[in-house]
Amino acid sequence: MNLFDDVPTNLPSELVNVLAEGQSVRIERIVSTGHTTEPGKWYDQEQDEWVLVLKGEAKLSFADGELVTMNPGDHLLIPAHRRHRVEWTSTKEPTIWLAVFSQSTSKS
Repeated sequence: MNLFDDVPTNLPSELVNVLAEGQSVRIERIVSTGHTTEPGKWYDQEQDEWVLVLKGEAKLSFADGELVTMNPGDHLLIPAHRRHRVEWTSTKEPTIWLAVFSQSTSKS
């Protein structure tokens, strides 16, 4: 499979394809076409998430006030329980993400 195959350009919600999954890791391809996290919602995940934008653009915001703009090639590690949300994704072209979720290495 090629990560750029079968990329829809208009979706009612984000498209998530699980590419591989094991006991402590999950790899996803996510396609966004102007999608954002619903107002008032924050992701607060049990796992670390490493995310890479392959195509398109996005903005992530964090509960601590940080705003990160992501362009193709930009990647970010979001530690478990760091509250975040998708503020914006491009409507000009699909935004294709590669996300790797893994067991948290930080101690709570």
